[in-house]
Amino acid sequence: MILLGPGAVADKLRLLESRTIVFDELHKYPHWKNFIKGFYDTYAKNRFHIVVTGSARLDLYRKGADSLMGRYFLYRMHPLSVAEVIHAGLREHEITAPARIRKDDFSALIRFGGFPEPYLKRNSRFYNRWKRTRLKLLFREDLRDTTKIYEVGQVELLAELLRQQAGQLTNFAALARKIRASQDSIRRWVSALESLYYCFTIRPWSRNISRSLLKGPKTFLWDWSLVDDEGTRNENFVASHLLKAVQWWVDNGFGDYELYFLRTKDQREVDFLVTKNREPWFLVEVKTSAGQALSRNLDYFQTRTGAKHAFQLSMNADFIDADCFEIPYPITVPGQTFLSQLV
Repeated sequence: MILLGPGAVADKLRLLESRTIVFDELHKYPHWKNFIKGFYDTYAKNRFHIVVTGSARLDLYRKGADSLMGRYFLYRMHPLSVAEVIHAGLREHEITAPARIRKDDFSALIRFGGFPEPYLKRNSRFYNRWKRTRLKLLFREDLRDTTKIYEVGQVELLAELLRQQAGQLTNFAALARKIRASQDSIRRWVSALESLYYCFTIRPWSRNISRSLLKGPKTFLWDWSLVDDEGTRNENFVASHLLKAVQWWVDNGFGDYELYFLRTKDQREVDFLVTKNREPWFLVEVKTSAGQALSRNLDYFQTRTGAKHAFQLSMNADFIDADCFEIPYPITVPGQTFLSQLV
C-alpha cells in the first residue's frame, strides 16, 4: 500500500477524524522521506499526528532528511530505566521526587538489561537466545545494510573488545593493532556501532581543569547486561541512565544537556559530569558496595567546576526516601534513590 502513495494510504485509513497514525520500520521503503512529506503536507498537517518508529537506520537517515525540516521532532528511545519501571508516564520536570523500586525489579534490570522482552521474561535461557539473536541481526544485517561496511568479522572483534573494555578509555591505536586495521577504520567502525545502538561514547570535560585529558573518549554499551564484571556493569548501568536523562531533557525542550567524564593526567577522576546549558550541573561517582568512604575527588572537581551537586552512588545500598538534589555538597546516596529521580 505504501508503494501506491500517500493518497492510497489516506483512503485506506479513512482519515475523516483526528487520530494518531504510526508507521513502523518505514525506512525500509527507499523513498520514505518523500512519502512522509507528501502524506503530512496533503493529509495530516494540522489534523493528524504521525509517529514514525524504526531502528538505528531511521536515525542514520534523519541526518540527511532536509525535506522533512520543520515537520518533525526527534525523540530518542532508550532501554527501560529505574524511574520508568517505577512509574510510567511523561515527566513535567527534570528531576522528580524519589520513589522506591522493588528489589527484585532493580536486580532484574541490572541482570537482564533494559530491553523489554528479556527484562519482563526474567528467564536466563530466553535471555541467552534473545541476546544471540540481537547480536546476529546487528552484525549480519543492520551493519551491512545501513553502513555498507563489509568487514563484518573485524567489526565483530572490535565489538567484543569494546565489551571487554566497557567504561575504559578508548585507545584507537591499540585497537587498530589488535584488529590489524587502520585507526581511521577503527574510528569509522566505532561510529557505525554507535549508530546501531551497540555502544555510545562519552568525552572528557576539560574546562577549568588543569592537566585534564583532552582526547580519548570512554565507551559504554547500550545493553549493560553484556558487561561481565559487577563494578563495571554498575558503572555502565548508571552511564545509560544518565545518557537517557540527558537526551530526554534535550528532546523535550528543557535545555541543552551533555554527559562527560572527568580525568586528569595525574589520575584524579570522577565517573560522570552532567552539564546544563553548557555549565556543570552535577557530578556522579559510582561505587558498588555501601559504606565506602566518600571520594575526595568529588570535592576536588566540584570546587573546580562549580557543579551544584556531587553524588557518590552506592549501588548495593537500600533505598532512602530523601531528595539528594536538595544537597549542595558531596554526599553518598543509594543508587536506587538517585536513579529514581531521573527519567
